[in-house]
Parts: sequence; structure tokens; C-alpha cells
Amino acid sequence: MFHFDIDGLNKEIEKLEKKSFAEDFWQDSDKAQKIMQKISNLKGAVKEYEDLLNSIEDLEVLIELSLEEEDYHVYKEIKENFEKVSYEAEKFKLSTLLNGEYDKNNAILSIHSGAGGLEAQDWAEMLFRMYKRWAEQKGFRVEILDLLSDTEGGIKSVTMLIKGFNAFGYLKSEKGVHRLVRISPFDSSNRRHTSFASIDIYPELDDDMDIEINESEYKN
Repeated sequence: MFHFDIDGLNKEIEKLEKKSFAEDFWQDSDKAQKIMQKISNLKGAVKEYEDLLNSIEDLEVLIELSLEEEDYHVYKEIKENFEKVSYEAEKFKLSTLLNGEYDKNNAILSIHSGAGGLEAQDWAEMLFRMYKRWAEQKGFRVEILDLLSDTEGGIKSVTMLIKGFNAFGYLKSEKGVHRLVRISPFDSSNRRHTSFASIDIYPELDDDMDIEINESEYKN
């Protein structure tokens, strides 16, 4: 069971758009761009919801017509549409479950190759390409903040900013050490190697966010 507050999203869009109409809105361009990006993200979520409803309604109409006219030749079309709608519904459901404090934020993803030299560096580069391709397929924008490559091959480390609605929510579970076991293409003896790379994920925070630090955590 999940809840999607479509009315709340539309009210939030309306409130933000009113801000964007102010004469001094673009005086602080960084803040203005973040607000416009948030409006775009919220509108994208609403559109995804409305598109899903339209797909369900189209499927219902197709089924009703098939039953009324006793035309069962469209069964294949119904089955294909049902599978497509089911996939989209599960994907949408997942996005509604990303309701953590920072889930909707952009994500900062860092990859560091572990011990193992070229093997580990190649594995780190494979992960880099995989996450970059995943982000682009989701329609997210990727900015490379830092990249340390090696002349022999692969990368030692990379940090990228992934911009998109729920980017941090989708990626936060990727944090940790990732392992690859394979027959090494760099080993002339064709031996099996285990490579490691660590991944860190952080949400991008707004500059105007209030951060409270407990006095007991201060250090002189």
C-alpha cells in the first residue's frame, strides 16, 4: 500500500511558480535555478502519475471493447499493454517509496579503486561507465567533479554529481564495497582475480539548509 499526494504536489508547484513570478526572482540566480529545477522535478512526477492513469484507462477500454465485440484476437495486444502498465506501475510505486529526508536530492557519487593496481582500476572504470549510463537512461544529468585516471588504464577515483528527482533515493543503497571476480584480461596466465572498488553516496545539500551541530560534538 502506498500513498501519492497529487494534490499536495500541485499546491507545491503553484506556490513555487508564484515565487518565480516575482520581479526580483532572478537576482539570486543560483537560488532561482534551484527553484526552477524543483518545479521541473515536481511537474515530472505529476506527469508520470497522469501518464500511468491514462495508460490504465486505455487498457481498460481495450479490454471492454474486446469483451463487448467478443474479439479475442487482440489478446496479444492486451497482454503486451498489461505487462507494460505493470512495469510502469511498479517503477512509479518505487519512486513514491523514496520519502526519506534527502531522497529527492541530487546525488554525489564517488568511486575509489581498491588494492590490486590495474585490475581494480579497470573495475572502477566499469562501475563509472555503468552508473553514468544508468543515470542518462533515467534522464538525469551527470557532471564529472573530479577524475583521476591512470596512464596504464582504468581510473583510480572519480566523483560525479548526478542531477535528477530522487537521484539520492535511488542510489543511496549502492554505498559500500563492490567486488568483481573474473578471469583477468591483463593476466597472460588467465588466472582468476578478485577486484574491489568502494562507492560513497551523499545527497547534494542546498546552501540555505539549516544544519544543527550538537555542542557536545565540538572539539577544541
